[in-house]
Amino acid sequence: MSSINVDVSLKGSLRNADTLCDMAEIEEMDFSRIFDRPPRPLNMDRQRSCDERSLSELSTGLPIPSPRPSSRVENNFRLIDHLNCLPSPGRRSGFNTPLSQFGVETHPTVAEAWEALRRSLVYFRGEPVGTIAALDNSEEQLNYDQVFVRDFVPSALAFLMNGEPEIVKNFILKTLRLQSWEKKIDRFQLGEGVMPASFKVLHDPVTHNETLMADFGESAIGRVAPVDSGFWWIFLLRAYTKSTGDTSLAEKPECQKGMRLILSLCLSEGFDTFPTLLCADGCCMVDRRMGVYGYPIEIQALFFMALRCALLLLKQDEEGNEFVERITKRLHALSFHMRSYYWIDLKQLNDIYRYKTEEYSHTAVNKFNVIPDSLPEWIFDFMPVRGGYFIGNVSPARMDFRWFCLGNCIAILSSLATPEQSTAIMDLIESRWEELVGEMPLKDVIQKTLDGVTTMEDPGQRKKGLASTPFFVGESDPTRASMLLWLLTAACIKTGRPQIARRAIELAETRLIKDNWPEYYDGKLGRFIGKQARKSQTWSIAGYLVAKMMLEDPSHLGTVALEEDKQMKPPIRRSNSWTF
Repeated sequence: MSSINVDVSLKGSLRNADTLCDMAEIEEMDFSRIFDRPPRPLNMDRQRSCDERSLSELSTGLPIPSPRPSSRVENNFRLIDHLNCLPSPGRRSGFNTPLSQFGVETHPTVAEAWEALRRSLVYFRGEPVGTIAALDNSEEQLNYDQVFVRDFVPSALAFLMNGEPEIVKNFILKTLRLQSWEKKIDRFQLGEGVMPASFKVLHDPVTHNETLMADFGESAIGRVAPVDSGFWWIFLLRAYTKSTGDTSLAEKPECQKGMRLILSLCLSEGFDTFPTLLCADGCCMVDRRMGVYGYPIEIQALFFMALRCALLLLKQDEEGNEFVERITKRLHALSFHMRSYYWIDLKQLNDIYRYKTEEYSHTAVNKFNVIPDSLPEWIFDFMPVRGGYFIGNVSPARMDFRWFCLGNCIAILSSLATPEQSTAIMDLIESRWEELVGEMPLKDVIQKTLDGVTTMEDPGQRKKGLASTPFFVGESDPTRASMLLWLLTAACIKTGRPQIARRAIELAETRLIKDNWPEYYDGKLGRFIGKQARKSQTWSIAGYLVAKMMLEDPSHLGTVALEEDKQMKPPIRRSNSWTF
């Protein structure tokens, strides 16, 4: 089949089992040309509101043709000719229906998830503007009835992949209005350009008016403003543009100004000698005392992704060109810094183990003066022979060797990780499946050994290298969020390893509905619903849906991932102890 313009009468015959592409065949595919394919414009005339959509509507997607037999070569980014027949990201997905685009019944969890996601919609003056954090009414709501920027990302992607972009467009414009508000916390004013952590729709019963109330960190744990909100906003703007083919939103003067304000805030020059972004603890998804102050991998990877997205969205005018030049310089420095100093594998670990301290001058190998005795015991057993990852943090005399799932997946999707590093991260996940996935995917952080909390550690856990933080006293390795499934799935597809994502999704499907979509899981293997986890957590619901849709239609990868920038791939030259 050389074209997707197939007569409707043939669609039934195309669902014959002989023409369907099974998972083994998908694994042989290469997806690099997905990024080059223009999205199919949405038929907005036929678009109906989400309330009018039926969960029983049938899919009109076409099957993926089977590729020619070929040998499996990891990270050999060759695309077979039949990949051009993939449905584009702008088309309706089969996951709003009982049948998938392959003509087989979808998992019953899918229909339940869509129903729950639509119940979480928040309306402002008659238009959907986001989804609340959780629908759990069994406990005090606190701020879980608000629309969080980071929480809405998987919801937005689900609606985009399902052909419902208006919700995302409304969200982008409403949060942009809140960016211009005066922001003060305890009488101290935040920088211009800060995006809110969340917002809430307030209804006046007397005047029947509705207003938006933004939260810039006043209600957050530790009262920390989110650094990641602005980066996620730019990411969503690019995802909307890529999915719909509509560039008019990004070209609006207010969107261009919003991007420039965010970029001005994070590209400002100061005393820091690193291209990474200095952040307070609790400024990102791990929004509590976790020892991520400094230069956490999650923020650096999102920073890199946002800068690359901004390059694609900024207008080529006088103001835009000024930022393009600053972004390009920062990307070159940031990619070198992250790929050099944050990357660890077995060889790097052995080199650090043999470091000398108190070195001076440009000939120093131990540039951050890391004390080898500070290496945690668990990492020697955790590090596989094949595999590696970006560690959690690097700053003077301190390296945080913890695994952060979100940061490593974003590094793959943004191409911050080289193809070789991306392969190594996938190797690590496969090698350490029990630790990172266990019985409920996916662990956000591995090993919570922190400085300054030894008095609160369980001695039994300490022997196992599983020391808890003050927030998680008595628990080992908490925080397994199914929200991370979409990030893992996208990273797996990009690296040609979709079987890893399929295995993780199948695990999640055994628990999610039964446990009523918890916010996160606790325990070494993820057997227990988190002590303070809310039920009906929207990011768990949407993360699962996005993962399923991407696995069914890998062309959705272009909405969330960027291909490698050849201009940012100079050979990295360091001392012999850091060669790749």
